[in-house]
Formats: sequence, structure tokens, C-alpha cells
Amino acid sequence: MDVHRGLMCVLKLLLIFGTCTFWKRTVAEPGAGMRTWGRFSKMPYPEDKAFLYDTFPEDFIWAVGTAAYQVEGAWQKDGKGKSVWDTFTRAGSRVITGDVGSDSYHNLAGDLRALQQLGVTHYRFSLSWSRIFANGTRSTYNSKGVEYYRSLILGLKRIRVEPVVTLYHWDLPENLQDVYGGWSSRVLVELFRDYAEFCFQTFGADVKFWITMDNPFVVAWHGYGTGVVAPGIKNDPDLPFRVGHNLLKAHAAAWHVYHERYRAQQRGRVSIALASHWIKPSRTRQESQRACQCSLNFVLGWFAHPLFVDGDYPQCMKHNLTHRLPSFTQAEKEYINGTADFFALSHGPALSFQLINDSLRFGQIEDLDLRMLLFWVHLEYNKPPIFVVESGWFVNGNTKTKDAKHMYYLKRFIMETLKAIRLDKVNVIGYTAWSLLDGFEWHREYGIRRGLYYVDFKSDHLMREPKTSALFYSKLIEKNGFPQLPENRPLVGVFPCDFTWGVAANSIQVETTPMQNVDSNLYIWNISDNGKLKKVEGVEVPIHRRHHFPTGHVSEANNTLLSYYLCFVSELRKANITPVVSLWHHTGKLSTLPVLLEKNRGWQNEETVQAFAQYARLCFQRLGDHVKIWITLNEPNDEDLGYAIGHQLLRAHALAWRVYDNEFRKSQGGKASLVLHMDWVEPAFSFNREDMAPAKRVMDLRVGWFAEPIFGSGNYPEVMHQWLQQRNTIDLFNYHLPTFSEKDRHLVKGTYDFFALSHFTTSMVYDEVEDKYLFKDTLEVQLISDVTWIMSPRRNSPVVPWGLRKALNWVDSHYKNVPIYVMANGVQEDIARFKDSLRVYYLYNYINEALKAYTLDGVNLKGYFAYAFNDRHDPGFGMYGHVHEENIAKSSLTHFKKLLKTTGSQPLVVPYNTVPACLTTHLHVLCYSSGLLWALSLWLLLPC
Repeated sequence: MDVHRGLMCVLKLLLIFGTCTFWKRTVAEPGAGMRTWGRFSKMPYPEDKAFLYDTFPEDFIWAVGTAAYQVEGAWQKDGKGKSVWDTFTRAGSRVITGDVGSDSYHNLAGDLRALQQLGVTHYRFSLSWSRIFANGTRSTYNSKGVEYYRSLILGLKRIRVEPVVTLYHWDLPENLQDVYGGWSSRVLVELFRDYAEFCFQTFGADVKFWITMDNPFVVAWHGYGTGVVAPGIKNDPDLPFRVGHNLLKAHAAAWHVYHERYRAQQRGRVSIALASHWIKPSRTRQESQRACQCSLNFVLGWFAHPLFVDGDYPQCMKHNLTHRLPSFTQAEKEYINGTADFFALSHGPALSFQLINDSLRFGQIEDLDLRMLLFWVHLEYNKPPIFVVESGWFVNGNTKTKDAKHMYYLKRFIMETLKAIRLDKVNVIGYTAWSLLDGFEWHREYGIRRGLYYVDFKSDHLMREPKTSALFYSKLIEKNGFPQLPENRPLVGVFPCDFTWGVAANSIQVETTPMQNVDSNLYIWNISDNGKLKKVEGVEVPIHRRHHFPTGHVSEANNTLLSYYLCFVSELRKANITPVVSLWHHTGKLSTLPVLLEKNRGWQNEETVQAFAQYARLCFQRLGDHVKIWITLNEPNDEDLGYAIGHQLLRAHALAWRVYDNEFRKSQGGKASLVLHMDWVEPAFSFNREDMAPAKRVMDLRVGWFAEPIFGSGNYPEVMHQWLQQRNTIDLFNYHLPTFSEKDRHLVKGTYDFFALSHFTTSMVYDEVEDKYLFKDTLEVQLISDVTWIMSPRRNSPVVPWGLRKALNWVDSHYKNVPIYVMANGVQEDIARFKDSLRVYYLYNYINEALKAYTLDGVNLKGYFAYAFNDRHDPGFGMYGHVHEENIAKSSLTHFKKLLKTTGSQPLVVPYNTVPACLTTHLHVLCYSSGLLWALSLWLLLPC
């Protein structure tokens, strides 16, 4: 097995070197990267943002990295000299140092074991210059330091991991700073060349990838400009450019030494790690794109342009800085140009969003798009082989092993790398996750963690423990990417002919105040003709109405308004429209109770519960001959209502249902239930059984809260009982769960004819505090979204189609074979977008997941209602827009009609010859006065 793996590693290196060898170093068109913004602005949205299921090339490099000062420790051990970071962390008021870091100097076996567990092919680490040459020169050669690195490289060879060695990762010997002024002196060019040659000579037989230095931008700009990092020099605005000049020369000198003396024998490759942010235009104008180009040139192009283009600085820098920017002689340009065998790209928080200056954004918007950055490098520097030598994110310093945020950012960056390879044809040869271990995070000290392995800095031995990000990265390497699974593929299939299709909308309001300007006509959606709204002649919605139920009691009902509703539903039937009526529609913080009931403790008062049952009886009596589906309560399971009110709502629903079942069902032949809000909740990770518990708890406390008493045992879920009882042990929280009497259990249990739910999005949870603003105290869970999901304009509402399938399966698994209706499913989009491509994508994919639930999983799904019909009362959700009192059909409307009349050529829903002739729209009628009254919603079914 080891021999086979060894041969594969050799083959992989030959393939990689072949890639590098045949890279044609021709000069790219100046500013060719500017085409990037135009190209990506034309990509189909949101399909281009969707997750790509595919794998990486067989020879792809999977790496992980560290930097010496961050992890080695042993700062004065075995003859090591001081570095500028040893001095910088002791200057001023600073008290936290990297003296110990992760103590890798004494934990070589632990680091090698971690690398083996990950399954990486390469390990990027840096040499500490002052551990090899204590004062920075050969005269202070330190044999013990050299022996440590020899042991590390030999250990890597034993476990079949190739070293990627960085000569200089910001930890300059302090002596060179004291004596020469560090990188501000030209002397360091020769000293670095000598140090590099020693390393090539000493370790080069076992090293095939060399990085001369890491991120020279940070060294120059922040080490010698802003003073944020070591050596902490500031106040000379021109010094960073002189330092950058010397860094470029030093790199070139090291490259030439290797090329001329060691390449032929060692067959390695040498480059420099260049880091960059990404930037997107603040406006669509060409000037904004030029500003973005200049921003990248000031950060990445500062060093990349001389190496990969023409040996000189970008024109933008020369134009803006004039005499402040040093100049190269022609000989120096020729000496520097071409001194990189591949493009080593760093990307992540060491630069983006933390150290970039406002002035370097040029008024544009910084972003984290690795895919576009890779494509820009591809165009700007003539398609070089790109090795991502640092990428990842971070979590706060208190986070232990459950680093979900880091894991999902890794997933995002790796997915963007895959898209760059497969969709954009960028030659990316490898990816390096950062970092192997938690360590000293430069200017952030120990305030953040970036490791795949957790290090307890307070423990004696600083043991390494894999985080969720390590488990994720290991699995990803094993699969070599994200291979498509059967459940990820669209399904070709049909729903039954009697399947109910619907569109939900708050499309008509009944107003009782004369100041409102409301259209008094009734409209239906004429889908069989041109899809436009068609006025129903002879029906007018009265605008001036007095209170429907002034006190909430049926004895004082407004008979005029009831007569209107009777007229309304009867005229709907004449128009061949079957209404479905909701008796109470929860509207968040706005009360929908009659004023007097609301003033008298609202739902907490038993009088309100009884009044609701009487109100339901009156509606059944007066309207029931025309209404065959009743919704007692719409989305009552709002946790903000509290458990006491929820208990009363359950009883109110049950009383209303019992009234219908006992008094009206036989004569009217209808059905009744309630609608529960049911966004899906997924475990943030699922590497063991314990990871599933937080998501199960949330579903039980959000959905099971109402579902289990009605559809199940007649009582609250056991998990809910146990959790809230545990939370109330010290009686400081208002989490008391009411108790059902035996009478109420029998009253509530079984009060349904179908399970109706509204579903819009999916979130993930885990039981670790990372972001206090998204931590739910009641449930003790952290909410998080997968950053690879398509985000909608609505906050915390990503587009996650498979969540609907899981929600439907949850219902089916808990309440086997119950008939299910999806009563509302939709996404918000900019109301100005009549070509609402996000909604088109949303409908296509969510309906396909519903089809999978029905066809593959055997879920008894009876109907689907898209949300919403019109922007007028559901801003941003409608399939009709609204401009100057005119309803305008959006693209999603055309798409939805096609879904219902598809020929079968698309992998979605139903062939034309079996399209159900039933279509549904949802009409919400609210009665307003000086106080809000009972709300009544109508779902309109358009039958054959």
C-alpha cells in the first residue's frame, strides 16, 4: 500500500512539474484582468452562484500550512536568536507573545500525526531564519535548529507528505533589523540570498516546492508603514515602497541562485506567496472597474506585475505615486521578470477585511470572492499555474472544536476553486487550508483561532484535537471534491392529476376606514388565457365597513359585513373558484384580535378561546356551504407568543375543529386543520450522533410544540418537556410549559384532516456560542448559514431547496401518511426586478424537491402553494409587480405557468397531457377599523 502511494506521489509530482514546465511565459496584455468584472456580470443569476458538485483533477495538491513564529515556540531554545516578532510583542503595552505558540518545536510527533489524520499530500511550513542563523548570517549557524527542520522533513517523507517550504514568513532576525534597519536596507538582498542558498543546499534534495517569502505586501505596508505588525515602524510614507523594492530584489536573487545552481539536480520549483483581497465595482461604470483594477495592482500587482509581466511596477502605481516609487534599471527589470515558477496565491483574513486600508480600495467594495480573484490572476498574468498556498477563515478565541464558521468558509473557498478549474478553465494546481494548528495570530494574538486542530494553550502539553473543520477537510480530500450524489440531481417525474397547485397572496383587503384608497373590484388570475388579472364582473368589495366583531362576541357580529363575505364566496363559486378560508392569520407583533378581547389579556383569557369557537361556528354556519377547506389558525407556532398563549391557541383550534366536525362536516362535507410555520433546521455538522441533538431539539420546540398535541400523542414532545424543565431549575426563566388536563388532551388530539405547513428557508444549528447575536438562549443553539448557499435579499433567508424535502419527510416520519399541503413557499426579491430570476430558480428547485419527497420518499403530499401572488401586499414576494396601479406579470409567473403545462422535456413536475386542471390562488382578507378585528384569509381554488 505504501509503495503504491509512493509511486502515486512521484507521478503526481511529475504531472505537476510537467504543468509548470510547459507553462509558456509570454507577456499578458496590460490590464487583461479588467475583463473579469464584465465576464462575471454576465453570468446567469442565480445559477452561477449555485453549488457545483464535481471533483478536482486527479493530480491536485491538497495541503495545509503553518508559519514558524505562530506555532513553533521555543523562542530561546537550543541557540535560536531573536526575531523582530520576539521584540515587537514585548514593546509598549503588549503583554501577549508567541514565545510558546503551539509548541511545535517539542510536538513534532503530534503535528505529524495530525497531518496523517488529515490525509493531505503536502504540508507548507516556514523556516525560522533566526533558528538557523541566530543573528541572520552564516557566522551564527545553529546546528540544532537545522536538525529540527531535518527531522520535520524526514518525518514528512515517512508519512508520504511532501514539504512546501517557506524561507521567510515575517520573522526577520532582530539583529538584521537593529544593525541594518531590516528590509529598508539593500544589504538584506545579499544576506537573504545567502540564507536561501544555505537552505537549498541543506534541505533541497527533499523539497520540491519553495516559497521565498510570504506576503511581502504585509511586510512592507504594515511592517514598515502602518506599524500594525513587526517590526512596527511607521511615520515614513515612502518607506513601504523602498522596502517592497528590496523584497522583490531579494526574492529574485534567491530564485536565480536556485535556478542556476540547484534546479537541474533537485528539480524543484520556486515562487513567492502573494496575498490579495478581492474588490468589486461600486457602480457599473467603466471608471469603477478601472478603480478596482488599480486596487488590485496596489496590493497584488505591486509584486506580481514585476515578476509575471515586465519586471516593473503597474502603471497605476507609477501614475499615482510618481517619484515616491523607486525605479528599476533595465538590467534589474530583466533580472526580476520571470522569477516565479508558479503563482503562489494567499487569500484570507491575514489581509482581506483586516489589514487592507480604505485608501487602497479606491472607493470600491471589498469582497471575498476567491473564484473571481483566481480568474483575474489567470487573465492578468497569462494563465500561470496557480497554487493557493493559504486559504481559510477564523473563529473567535473562545471557540473549541466546533468551528462551524471556519468549516463553511473553507467549503466556500474550495468550491470557488473548483468552479475556477471546471467552469473558468483556470489552471489551479493545489489548495492549502490554513492553518494546521491554532497558534499566535500576529496582531490578533490569541483573539482568533484558524487551526484545523484545537490547541488548549492553558494545558501542559498543548495537545492537538481535531475540529469539525479538520473532519470536513479530511473527508473532502478523501473524495477529492464534492462528487454529485443521486439526491443532488433533478428528478424527472409527475404529480398526480388531483394534485393541488396554488399561489398564495394577500391580494384583496377589505377596509373599514374611508381614508384608504383601495380598488373595490375582485380579480382572478386568468391562467388559461394570457395570464393577466381578469375582473370578475358584478362583484365589488365594499370599502366603508363598520366593525366585524366589535367585542369579539358573535351576538354583536356585524351582519352587513358577514353578508358581504357570503356574497363574496358565492360569487367566487359562480366564477368557478372554490374558496379556502383561514379564520385567524397571525401577523407577528400586530394583534388580530378584536380590541376589547385584546385589552382583556387577549389569548391568555379563557373568554377569548371560547369567543373564537363561537366565531368559528358563525363562519361555518354562514359560509360553510361555499367553503370546503378551513384553516383555523395560520402560523400560530411563533416562539415570541410564548408557551402560555400557544397552549390557549391549541385549545382554540381544537374547539373550532370540534365544532366543525360535530355540527357541520356531515352536511357541508369540508375539511379543517391549521397551518404551521416550518422552516427546516439542519445540524451544522453531523460527524456523530450528538451533533444531531441541537437540530432535533429546535424542530421539537418549534414545530412539535403544536404538531405533537394535534397529530401525535395529545401532549407536548418529551424533548420539549425535558428541555424546558431543565432550563427552569433555578426559576429564572419564563420557559414554563403549561400542562394539558386529561380533558384537554382528548380535546386537542386528532383535530386535523391534513397537515398544512408554510416553508421558506433552512438554517443550521450547533451548541457552541460563536456569534452572540445569532445565539438562541431558549434553545441554547447557535444559528448559522452555509456560506455556499445562495442568499436572498431577506436577512437569514438563504435559498436551500432540499430543506423542503427534509421538512416534508420530518412530518411523514412523525405522523405517517398524513395528507400534507405546502400552503406557502416563496422567496423575496427586489420589487424592481420584473425579470425575477431568483424566484424562477427558487420555484424550479423547491418544487423539484417536493416531487422527490412525493415520488422517492412516499410522502403523502397533496398540494403546493407558491408564495406570493402580488407585490402589493407581499412586497418583494409577488409574481405580479405593481407600478402606478397596474399589475405587471414577472418572469416567475410565466415560469410557473410552464411548470403546470410542461411537455415533459424539462426535469420537473408534470407532462402537458396529465397537467392537473386545478390551480390555486390565496386571497387574504383583513378587516380593519380603528382597532384590528378578527382576520379572515381566503385561499381560492380554481377548479377545472
